[in-house]
Amino acid sequence: MTLQKMYQRKHFKKMENINEQIEALRKKIRYHNYRYYALDDPETSDAEYDSLFNRLLSMEKQHPELITPDSPTQRIGAKPQKTFSEVLHRLPMLSLENCFYDQEIIDYDLRIKKLLKDNPPIDYTVEPKIDGLAIELIYEKGILTTASTRGDGYVGENVTLNAKTILTIPLSLAETKEENTMADLLEVRGEIYMETEAFKELNHDRVKRGLSAFANPRNAAAGSLRQLNPRVTAKRPLNMFCYGIGELIGAEFETYHELMTALQQWGLRVNRPYIRICQDINEVIDSCHYLEKMRDQFPYEIDGAVIKVNQLGIQARLGQKSRSPRWALAYKFRPTQKTTRITRIEVQVGRTGALTPVANLEPIEIGGVLVTRATLHNQEEIEKKDIRELDTVIVQRAGDVIPEVVKPITTKRTGQEKVFVMPDHCPVCGAVVTKKGEDVVLRCTNPDCPAQVKESLKHFASKGGMNIDGLGDKIIAQLIEKGIVNEEADLYDLSVSDFITLDKIDKKSANNLVRAIENSKMTTLAKFIFSLGIRHVGEYSSELFASRFKGLDRFQKATREELISIKGIGNEIADSVFSYFEDGSNRQNIKRLLESGIQFEDILPPIPSHVAAKTFVITGSLRSMKRLEAKELILKLGGRLASSVGRSIDYLIVGESPGSKLNKARAMGIPVIKENDFLKLLEGESHE
Repeated sequence: MTLQKMYQRKHFKKMENINEQIEALRKKIRYHNYRYYALDDPETSDAEYDSLFNRLLSMEKQHPELITPDSPTQRIGAKPQKTFSEVLHRLPMLSLENCFYDQEIIDYDLRIKKLLKDNPPIDYTVEPKIDGLAIELIYEKGILTTASTRGDGYVGENVTLNAKTILTIPLSLAETKEENTMADLLEVRGEIYMETEAFKELNHDRVKRGLSAFANPRNAAAGSLRQLNPRVTAKRPLNMFCYGIGELIGAEFETYHELMTALQQWGLRVNRPYIRICQDINEVIDSCHYLEKMRDQFPYEIDGAVIKVNQLGIQARLGQKSRSPRWALAYKFRPTQKTTRITRIEVQVGRTGALTPVANLEPIEIGGVLVTRATLHNQEEIEKKDIRELDTVIVQRAGDVIPEVVKPITTKRTGQEKVFVMPDHCPVCGAVVTKKGEDVVLRCTNPDCPAQVKESLKHFASKGGMNIDGLGDKIIAQLIEKGIVNEEADLYDLSVSDFITLDKIDKKSANNLVRAIENSKMTTLAKFIFSLGIRHVGEYSSELFASRFKGLDRFQKATREELISIKGIGNEIADSVFSYFEDGSNRQNIKRLLESGIQFEDILPPIPSHVAAKTFVITGSLRSMKRLEAKELILKLGGRLASSVGRSIDYLIVGESPGSKLNKARAMGIPVIKENDFLKLLEGESHE
């Protein structure tokens, strides 16, 4: 054998060995991607994953000839395209027939059973209808070859390069232990969407850079996926859930639920926790109602529930109409975003003197609630969005959040619209308004302003404060208007005869109010601190202060240094507290409150536990208790609470439908514990 041949053989074996190492790395990274994105159950830390990924990058850089299109490194970096090419769908991507009422669901069930004639047993699946952009992914021999939009249902746009930048879309399907389940050809259909918090951050960044804001997460997702430059798409926080298939060759399934299970096993992201199998139409209706009730707790927008016949054989028998399949139905929720017109912009004054512009609207129903007003936040926000009086606008409402104006529809302007400018005097008391430093909010300078007094009393009586049942907005307004009450301590001097002088208050109601005020005298130090309405001091900060100082007197005498030394308390909160207690009128009000008989329940010393001195954040809803109960338990055991994920957090407790905090915690390497593990911590077991 010649030296040249010996060298070539040795070189070939070396290359073969490097190729095996690279492929082994890719296989390992794909497995961890599958655990993270498809199962939401990672087995490795972010640091370990990054180490594997960087090692693969390094090896591929040294041997570019060994790079394959489905390598995990080949997600970002494609050059901008001049246009999107067309993709013909093998099977049409049909729309769904919509319904809005329970009776329509019942009628649908009767209709398809009548079509089938032989009355076979039918069960259904119900799942959330995510408000995003439909996409089709084509996998050949397990490799992603094409991604396209729905288009007109028959022809879509080729967005393959953009889809490859989305981390929840696998470039190749995972291998499973089951034999003969990997499809030769799989056309999977799904929804591209953007989580609510990520959408808000994107819009905030766009407005900051002088760009127009997206109207809603769906528009943001659609605009992000249809970028000619894949690098732009790569920077957008897009996700995908799979909801069905087109053509499938090389695998067979009996039910839709089995199919979704297989897709997840192959590494595709499926919304399995919320796909419910229903045995009859009454269960279907209950499931739809449950999802509608839960809609605001999802970290993404859903606009309905999708009902499907579970048996794929029956789906095939039912077939399709011209534009929709007969085996599926979309139950649409009441909308949370609608178009209306601003009739007038007025200014409200809050308990801290903050002036907030509010849009009075032509009444519209959003999510079953009649909306007549929406917040405009501040002058800076009005100018950024270019909102004017008499504008036609998009208004949105999410859960119990105050409705807000998203954007004006400038194409509908008539020339009658008026530019709005905030006043330089308080609209309630006429005092001069000021703006300090970089604060964008104007504030009334009169502490005795009736509007501030009213909002302060509402805050004092709120559930998180002194919890005075029945003392609402209208009653407080009358008490101030008649000069009966001017500050919080005045509430404890009220008698039945004072309440009877108010409109629509009878003797029974008056007695109930007096009893509620008396009952509020026994409270906790934390609730009392919160009820004072000190600027920037919320329920969490109040708990920290109560836990640290163990008494009101020590809290009032605390120095700035003592306040700032508390973990979780910054300069802004400390300065606000210090300034509050420097004001003699505030101290006098507190003195009167204590003299009226307010007492604090004993603060028990923290019980030694694995919770003590640890800081927790909770995301999602818990099954075993309410989140408020969980927070109280943590505090009683000497733990601490935070509202956002940061480096100082020890644990993120994850319940059902977690928000964007989960991804952030994982990215920062913060330990994530599920509800069962949290309960074990409370019982004294450690979490390793």
